[in-house]
Amino acid sequence: MRILITGITGMVGSHLADYVLAEHPGVEIHGLLRWRSPRDNVRRIASRLHLHEGDLRDLSSMVGLLRTVAPDRIFHLAAQSYVPVSFSTPADTLTTNVIGTANLLEAVRIADQDPLIHVCSSSEVYGQVREEDLPIDETTPLRPASPYAVSKVGEDMIAFQYHLSHGLRTLRTRMFTHTGPRRGDVFAESAFAKQIAAIEAGVRDGPVRVGNLDSVRTFADVRDAVRAYWLLLDKGVPGEVYNVGGDRTMTVGEMLEMLKSMARCEIAHEVDPALLRPSDVTLQIPDTAKFRAHTGWAPRIPLEDTLRDLLDDHRARYAAGTAG
Repeated sequence: MRILITGITGMVGSHLADYVLAEHPGVEIHGLLRWRSPRDNVRRIASRLHLHEGDLRDLSSMVGLLRTVAPDRIFHLAAQSYVPVSFSTPADTLTTNVIGTANLLEAVRIADQDPLIHVCSSSEVYGQVREEDLPIDETTPLRPASPYAVSKVGEDMIAFQYHLSHGLRTLRTRMFTHTGPRRGDVFAESAFAKQIAAIEAGVRDGPVRVGNLDSVRTFADVRDAVRAYWLLLDKGVPGEVYNVGGDRTMTVGEMLEMLKSMARCEIAHEVDPALLRPSDVTLQIPDTAKFRAHTGWAPRIPLEDTLRDLLDDHRARYAAGTAG
């Protein structure tokens, strides 16, 4: 089997590559990256991968890639995924995520190929959900509250449309919060962990700078997420959309306190107004019954282990002098 992972150098893409190498060693892994993409996350396994430079925003680039690789499965993970940046660069976010996805699917059609295609949408498409509508299932109305969320609605719908119009075997996931080692430090739990590691290392003084701590999130480990994505293409139904998420629901503030309890010194925190979003999604509690029924998946890694591994990852970067 030959697979293609877009965004292979990111947190999720690199963990997916790790998972496939460990659990399915006979699979040939191809990865799409841009020429300027940092390769730190895949450096130790690069010799076991086939890496291709290209750009989702360039259709000819995608057609060439598909004809070269001819994958049996595509995991489309590449995206501009940072919500606050989408407010300052909405057009770039929409172009990268929506047009990029359309180009990938159009390239599959032009190349006349028939892979299974996972298109990674996001729980952000649901926006601000009313308490009476919890937990969120796949029929919950889409109320995107950021340009990023709008772009993910676009990805989601273009994948569905290509299934209906052209018979492409697309399957969509709306993944809820997932984290772990290699998480970008622009995301809350990783930003907190990085600051704690920096304070421990004496690189900076406290307090930890935080944004809205009242938002409710349901957390999963990225390593459980990539196992879910593999099962999706094993057992999921083309054309369908699935919520995927963990079992641990809490406020961002409670998650921060868990991280602080793992610190090697006393840690204080302080709200930074610059970290508050123009509009925020504060209730993210998923109903994942459909996905679990179709695939048999369930999360395995406790949140305490996830956060400890995330903190240790940042500690290791400071110890090695590679923290950004």
